[in-house]
Amino acid sequence: RGRRVRMAHTLAQATLGLTKATTIDTPKIVFSGKDVDLVQWKGDILAVGVTEKDMAKDQDSKFENLVLRNLDTKLGGLLAEASSEEDFTGKTGQSTVLRLPGLGSKRIGLIGLGQASSTAAYRSLGEAVAAAAKAAHASDVAVALASSEGLSDDLKLTTASAIASGTILGLYEDNRFKSESKKPLLKSLDILGLGNGPELEKKLKYVSDVCSGVIFGKELVNAPPNVLTPGVLAEEASKIASMYSDVLTSTILDAEQCKELKMGSYLGVAAASSNPPHFIHLCYKPSSGPVNAKLALVGKGLTFDSGGYNIKTGPGCSIELMKVDMGGSAAVLGAAKALGQIKPSGVEVHFIVAACENMISGTGMRPGDILTASNGKTIEVNNTDAEGRLTLADALVYACNQGVEKIVDLATLTGACIVALGPSIAGVFTPSDELAKEVMGASEISGEKFWRMPMEESYWESMKSGVADMVNTGGRQGGSITAALFLKQFVDEKVQWMHIDMAGPVWNDKKRAATGFGVSTLVEWVLKNSS
Repeated sequence: RGRRVRMAHTLAQATLGLTKATTIDTPKIVFSGKDVDLVQWKGDILAVGVTEKDMAKDQDSKFENLVLRNLDTKLGGLLAEASSEEDFTGKTGQSTVLRLPGLGSKRIGLIGLGQASSTAAYRSLGEAVAAAAKAAHASDVAVALASSEGLSDDLKLTTASAIASGTILGLYEDNRFKSESKKPLLKSLDILGLGNGPELEKKLKYVSDVCSGVIFGKELVNAPPNVLTPGVLAEEASKIASMYSDVLTSTILDAEQCKELKMGSYLGVAAASSNPPHFIHLCYKPSSGPVNAKLALVGKGLTFDSGGYNIKTGPGCSIELMKVDMGGSAAVLGAAKALGQIKPSGVEVHFIVAACENMISGTGMRPGDILTASNGKTIEVNNTDAEGRLTLADALVYACNQGVEKIVDLATLTGACIVALGPSIAGVFTPSDELAKEVMGASEISGEKFWRMPMEESYWESMKSGVADMVNTGGRQGGSITAALFLKQFVDEKVQWMHIDMAGPVWNDKKRAATGFGVSTLVEWVLKNSS
């Protein structure tokens, strides 16, 4: 009998479906800023970013742009000829890679930047460089701009870092759950003509730290719900804290401890699942110096959302994609990983995730149940599929109790927000103009798309209950606004608070993969608040 019990126990430990993520070592790319003549540079691919204006030719079909003319002369006019034949005009998304003798580089690539160069265009240039490197199995690549002489030093730094981040994220492929996978071979990327020295090195190190957080966020979202359970999400969070233990500490609360804190709203959602909830709290404190700002990042952490008794059914309900319902927590933990490496001074940051699953069972919450949150407010559950806000309610109360001045919460909260803003823009809700300005400013640097939405107080009318303080959903119209008004009930009025609904941009349908959305904007925002 002892043996049978032991066997049952080991089976319970194995992941459902016996799936394990394979560990893949991605080679670290060495980035260097160099000022060398493009003709002389030796390696596998020399990629040149060109605008439509750079592609202008004179009456002899020669390039007017000096950089391109110089390369073309060295190649006996073949570059101009080939670009005309391939109808390459420098439009965004166009690229051509040619293998031609005559340069130090085996191949030369022209990559279109469109009409004007922007940070987004330079990031796409990096992605195109990554795609070309993969296709040619290249290990040493250089990238340059046909027109970089007019750029200020600051702009050169921004441009180089956008190219580097595009390359890192473009090279990354999540093959942990495939039986066979190819490793990218790229070892070095030289950025030519955009400066060199310690300033650039510092900027490129920052880029690689942020990208490691974005990639971590992508991996959390991509991981299937049988692998990434609430317990595993908590383990991953603890691992980050131990990796950067000089600045990060972790506290993981189990269901019993959450009960002591009176988190009835969160525990109501978790009640149906056989995978127990885990409440995650990481705290970043600089290793020295005073703390001038205290912030909290709160992420929705539903590792799977069936909808509960209001089960997701019918076409377009996307139940098979509901592993992404912890996208907010992925952004928060990705930011924690990046900040653990960057180590900003003067700022304390709390990373908070109420992780659980929304499942169906005899122990689960029913439509019509009344839950009591940790601030004493009562909620009539009129829809078990409006569960994210129930978990966030207790997470926001907990965040306010940490004595923070500002809170940003991120959640894949409503389908209504995708209807309003489409798949690539997140909705921003906040009563604070100052906080809106800060986060919007951070997003301009990161290149992620946000749009501020109204907090229309009159819509609260639809959230009133006959028997409790409120219901948890107010019908179809303005669904993302009523969701934000619901969350506001759990935030201390003295605290500046923002809610980000990222249900759309968490996932890229075309690539069938997570985006890592939110990480880079959060890191920028924390740095804005550091001394």
